[in-house]
Amino acid sequence: MLQLDGIRIVSLAGQYPGPYATLLLADLGADVIMVERPGVGDPARQFPAFHAALNRNKRSVALDLKADGDKQRFRDLVASADVLLEGFRPGTMQRLGLCFQSMASINPRLVYASISGFGQTGPYRDRPAHDLSYQALAGFLYVQAANRSTQAPSDIAVGDLSSGMFAALGILAALLARTRTGKGAYIDVSMTDGLLSWMSVMVGPVMNGEPLADIAAEPAYGLFECRDGKLLSLSIAHEDWFWRPLCELIGMEDVADLKRAQRTQREIELVARIGKAIAAAPRSQWAEKLDAAGIPWGPVNTIDEVAADPHFLERGLFRELADSNGRRRRYVAQPLIFDGRHPGPTRGVPALGEHTDEVLAELTRTT
Repeated sequence: MLQLDGIRIVSLAGQYPGPYATLLLADLGADVIMVERPGVGDPARQFPAFHAALNRNKRSVALDLKADGDKQRFRDLVASADVLLEGFRPGTMQRLGLCFQSMASINPRLVYASISGFGQTGPYRDRPAHDLSYQALAGFLYVQAANRSTQAPSDIAVGDLSSGMFAALGILAALLARTRTGKGAYIDVSMTDGLLSWMSVMVGPVMNGEPLADIAAEPAYGLFECRDGKLLSLSIAHEDWFWRPLCELIGMEDVADLKRAQRTQREIELVARIGKAIAAAPRSQWAEKLDAAGIPWGPVNTIDEVAADPHFLERGLFRELADSNGRRRRYVAQPLIFDGRHPGPTRGVPALGEHTDEVLAELTRTT
């Protein structure tokens, strides 16, 4: 048995945050049923590889929520569920007659979670936006703001991913509370609020008139280019005990006794010296030397290198499964390990509406 065996999650949340949340929960054993628009499905299906990476281990039911018959089928499905997750803009589920109060009236034990950009309340709740704007509002781009730089952040949609994780956390907490109270709950998940939480160590000091920690000012905390053009990272954040062996390794013994405050004052000079030393050898040589010296570092991998990294391979982080069409596809496994095992995934990606008849037949048998 997996950790969430017996838990049924009905998901109306498409694209990225909701599918990531339900991916985590499906890998833990939950029966995740994606309810998609007939003939269209999750908008992310137009990017098949992107969609596949998020939606293994789930079942797909095609229902038109604007049609009375399908809306009633959806209500019947929710009546059988433990969790309903939706990712529409605030007010949409109310207009469809599928709000929390309506769904709780037919299933008082239901955990109902809504993911939106700015949350269900507040002056920005109806504002359209995507991940870049959530990051901007939450302070993730504070360096760009301070420098008046228009340089965009990386392509990683951290607002989508953080809200997916907060949704999964909230759902698990509500399910646990239900074992004591017998009642469900409504969870308001804001992508921007989640990012603001992640900014706590930045925003907290500022609100209290205190300085920010200057970890990045360490000269050996950064990226450096090797002789073969590959990059490596050094991540000495504040530790004098890592600084000395680095200096001894790269021929900078004259500054090996510098304490952190002294190093940060000479940051520009020391970064240049470290960079020159690292550029003298290929990354493969540095890997052996840095590991032998016990210095915190890591290769700056391309995505191809990530997929072939021996550490991830030994950790079992990649799994191959067959999709509904028989095509075999590799997936990133559930990262949590329970009793030495990754709990998922155990099956591939469903076709649009593949399980409609199966799921509706299950409802008939249980009523």
